[in-house]
Amino acid sequence: MLARKCVKITLFIIGCALPSFGQSNFTSKTIGVGVVVADIDRSVDFYVNGIGMVKTGSFTINEDFGKRSGLTNGVATNVTILKLENSPEATDWKLMSFGKKASHPKPTYIQDDTGMQYITIQVKALQPIIDRLTQMKVKFLGSTPTPLNAKAHFVFVQDPDGNFIELIGPLQ
Repeated sequence: MLARKCVKITLFIIGCALPSFGQSNFTSKTIGVGVVVADIDRSVDFYVNGIGMVKTGSFTINEDFGKRSGLTNGVATNVTILKLENSPEATDWKLMSFGKKASHPKPTYIQDDTGMQYITIQVKALQPIIDRLTQMKVKFLGSTPTPLNAKAHFVFVQDPDGNFIELIGPLQ
């Protein structure tokens, strides 16, 4: 019969922090999102007057920078920056247009394509947004508003280019 010897090892690490690779190299808590749209005026109208975002700035990508950076093949564009509120902590929703429609069909459901398919916006009250979008004749998807629980509802729409937007919050 073999004799087994067990040894208990206790390891103390003093004054040492484990690396946090997922959070170690970022200078901001937000991700800026660039969205190419067919009609910049129509999209700004949808997001500002329908959803309720605010325009906080704009900038131009010139031909030279577009080519050198790899953003475009030397095509200039203007970028309009929208946010949920005019705050440095708010995410940049950057709209730009090259004056043409998408080369693929507008999706009907989120599973119809790959890549980023929808954004989620948490709101204080859905009814004012529902009213504005109804006046703009925006189509509501599914049974909207859909109750999630006693306090929150879910509204699902698409922007003029087919990007899905879920709005979550109380009705009032």
